[in-house]
Amino acid sequence: MNHIELFSGCGGLSLGLHASDFELLMANELSPMAAESFAYNFFNEDLEALANAGKNPESTIWLKSRHQELKPRLRENPFHFPPFDEDGYSDIPVDKTELRGKLLVGSIVELNRMLESDLDFRKVLRTGFGSSEGLDLVSGGPPCQSFSMAGLRKKDCEKNTLPWEFAKFVSYSQPKIAMLENVTGILRAFKDENGNNYQAWYEVAKAFASIDYVPVCLHINARLAGIAQNRPRFIMLAFRHDCYLSIMKNMSKDSSSFTMLEPSGTFYELVQSKGTSLESGHLEYFDASKPQHLQLFEQSFFAPLVNGENVNVKDALDDLKFTNPAKPSKYISNLNDKFRWLPSDFKLKNHEARRNSPMVQRRFRLYQVLQKIDDRSVTKDIFSVLKGGANVLNDKTWDVCKDYEFLQESGELNFFESAIDFIRYLSAHPTKKQTQKALNPDAPAPAALSIPDDACHYDEHELRVLTVREMARIQSFPDDFVFRSKITTGGQMRKFEVPQYTQVGNAVPPLLGLKLGLCIADLLKKI
Repeated sequence: MNHIELFSGCGGLSLGLHASDFELLMANELSPMAAESFAYNFFNEDLEALANAGKNPESTIWLKSRHQELKPRLRENPFHFPPFDEDGYSDIPVDKTELRGKLLVGSIVELNRMLESDLDFRKVLRTGFGSSEGLDLVSGGPPCQSFSMAGLRKKDCEKNTLPWEFAKFVSYSQPKIAMLENVTGILRAFKDENGNNYQAWYEVAKAFASIDYVPVCLHINARLAGIAQNRPRFIMLAFRHDCYLSIMKNMSKDSSSFTMLEPSGTFYELVQSKGTSLESGHLEYFDASKPQHLQLFEQSFFAPLVNGENVNVKDALDDLKFTNPAKPSKYISNLNDKFRWLPSDFKLKNHEARRNSPMVQRRFRLYQVLQKIDDRSVTKDIFSVLKGGANVLNDKTWDVCKDYEFLQESGELNFFESAIDFIRYLSAHPTKKQTQKALNPDAPAPAALSIPDDACHYDEHELRVLTVREMARIQSFPDDFVFRSKITTGGQMRKFEVPQYTQVGNAVPPLLGLKLGLCIADLLKKI
């Protein structure tokens, strides 16, 4: 089977699809920093080393750049790339078949503009670069910050146009199946500028139906697929209409798979007759968090998305501790075996601890205690002192906290003898930040893991934020997958730089990619 990957990032989804026997025909990514990691792992191209040597890569090419040399390209603001048809430097070959197996760095908007004016390029993609079976899959996760529950929640925002650009690419390349992954916030309706409810996922589904694709929409959680993270996600599988008919013809009408796919055909026909003005309410998404839907998942093509074993943070990270590390869990051994493609004698990379000041370490220990207590009222009471709004604690808070050791200025863990001493301690460690928490070792990690400050370690001897490797473990990356470019960034650079921590946090978990690949492979067999 073959696929083209859009919004490839560092390569989490591509890694999972590779493990489920998909050949990568071409990839596209906007960020040069994320492209560094993709090139290193999939093509064995060290872009930084090549740049320092004044050489150019063979498999990583730029749609258009302001720079001729590779070195400045690696730090170029991708939002300042020139349009494909204006002055600049491009690596695009005249013969588009030479793009097979390449990573194309550039904007999907400009790539679509190129395809719009190049019929031969479209033909190359539609035939799967000459495959007798054509193109099987176009996959990817277009960033949609404003659809995120932490985003602006705006309808008319340029950051929200990318699912439609995805659909445009699909219309040009005509794969049998398209797979779009997105944040769960795309399912939450919000008000547009006129006060009307706007359902982004439904509008995206209509966009695909209007280009002759039948959309099946799913709400899943990576946790159910056997990943150590509570990461709800929206998945849309869109079937080219002729392929959808073929699949349905070869499926029992009594099956759960038929139950999940059949309503999408009705929705498709409605869009054909009424167009994209079709009002809401004519398509349902299947939500694995609902018991009645979960049963359908379990008995259908989509069973791999929900049949994983429960994995907690301790399973994923305990062997990476700098103090008293445990042996790798069965989960880690299986993960590394499942995705292994580099030599087994590699040295573990991306596991350098970030420096935290003694005061921050003492605060981390406090977060660990609050995680163990797990009482919202106690946390609120503690933070009322940390934020400088109070200088007293209620009796319940002190009664609970006095049974835990806290990190002292001496560097030792000790108990407090009195509530007054504890309050003084809290007052000496002020913070306005209330979002940072310690991980719970006995549960999956929270979904919001994209910057180092999102969470601190759970072990009292590991008073620090997670390393890049630990965050990668939570995302189900194998240990031989290496993250390249800058480790982190800040300030205005966050607007366009995609350092290692962000690459990990933005990625589709490879194990989820593998499970999705297995589902799609099963469906392709019905065509």
